[in-house]
Amino acid sequence: MTMLIVAAAAFLALHLLIAGTRLRDAIVGAIGEGPYLGLFSLASAGGITWLAISYNAAFAQGSEQLWDFGPGVSHLGLIVVVLAFLLGVPGLLTPNPTAVGQAAAAAREPTGVLRITRHPFLWGVALWAAFHLAANGDAASVVFFGTFLALAVLGTFSIDAKRARKMGDAWTPFARQTSNVPFAAILAGRTSLKLGELFGVPMLAAVGAFLAVLFLHAWAFGASPFPGGWAPF
Repeated sequence: MTMLIVAAAAFLALHLLIAGTRLRDAIVGAIGEGPYLGLFSLASAGGITWLAISYNAAFAQGSEQLWDFGPGVSHLGLIVVVLAFLLGVPGLLTPNPTAVGQAAAAAREPTGVLRITRHPFLWGVALWAAFHLAANGDAASVVFFGTFLALAVLGTFSIDAKRARKMGDAWTPFARQTSNVPFAAILAGRTSLKLGELFGVPMLAAVGAFLAVLFLHAWAFGASPFPGGWAPF
């Protein structure tokens, strides 16, 4: 459990104390954007691997159960997680100035899932992590999924601050037309939800990815996402 906590702290520090901060700006100034992104990607991949290995080890050793909300919460998984995929996958496939190397997209009118939030991938991760945090309830899962939940939510603010610093006035119109919190810009009248924009290749990719994870979940992770514990493989 100690190793899991250390891995979680290191992963959060990498993203919240370096990426998106002025320390990142200083490192980029010293070594350049390309080398920084390469090193950061390697460190992130290593951090996720360390987290996963530490989580599996902590779980195998016996993880104290902190709460159990019963099967009702587990049965919500199909609904919550499909929403996470419908946000996250299109978020990866839609040009977005909050993503690395896509600053030019700020000049376009936000469309599709960006009308809901300018951070669709991170809010998708937040939904996924929040569900697994509530449904599992053991100490190891709290640390593991809590790490991703905290990083996803706090990361939205970190990215906004970084983009405002780097892009200056070019960031302002995009930020004004969109919102960090899902649906906030729509409710405030700064944009409108156009359902037709949500349907297309990104949505099909999201559905395909969700179905693949749904049917392979029991085989890959040892836990069935279906009510009653049915496993197709």
